[in-house]
Amino acid sequence: MRTSPELLSIGEAAILLRSSRRQVTDLCARGLLPYVSIGTQRKLRRADIEALIRPALSRTETEQLWLHRAIAGKFVANPAAILAAATINLRRLTRLHPEGHSWEWIDRWQAVLDEGPEAVLEALTSSAGYAVELRGTSPFVGILSEVERRIVLDALADTRRERARPMRAETLERVLRVV
Repeated sequence: MRTSPELLSIGEAAILLRSSRRQVTDLCARGLLPYVSIGTQRKLRRADIEALIRPALSRTETEQLWLHRAIAGKFVANPAAILAAATINLRRLTRLHPEGHSWEWIDRWQAVLDEGPEAVLEALTSSAGYAVELRGTSPFVGILSEVERRIVLDALADTRRERARPMRAETLERVLRVV
């Protein structure tokens, strides 16, 4: 069965990332690399693999990605309601900004919404450059409650702490002397 050229196997992703298949599988298992299951195989979006090759997202872009992935979860559970809310937000923004540079991203989001659920999920969850830009001006404001936003951002902070290297005592002491 031939899949889309935009979907890669674990082996193809490993070659592009110059890593082992096991490392790619671990990234998938830890939730750091989104994938879809087709039969017994995991398939990864080329855009997500290419995003790992490019420099990392900024702190703000990473937060937006995490928040929009949470929105994607709500979208999967109730696509009609989430699309309706995004459409209402776009209409409101169109009235608030009848002209100017805002129209470009309003039009881009409208095109994504018009393409349907797959395009919306791609924009919400992809690390590709176009999706990063779109999420910076998202019509999905208000989808997550403040409590949900805090939970997502706390989870992101926890992953950052897990990846942080412990500082040696001598280094900590030297830093504290300087400060």
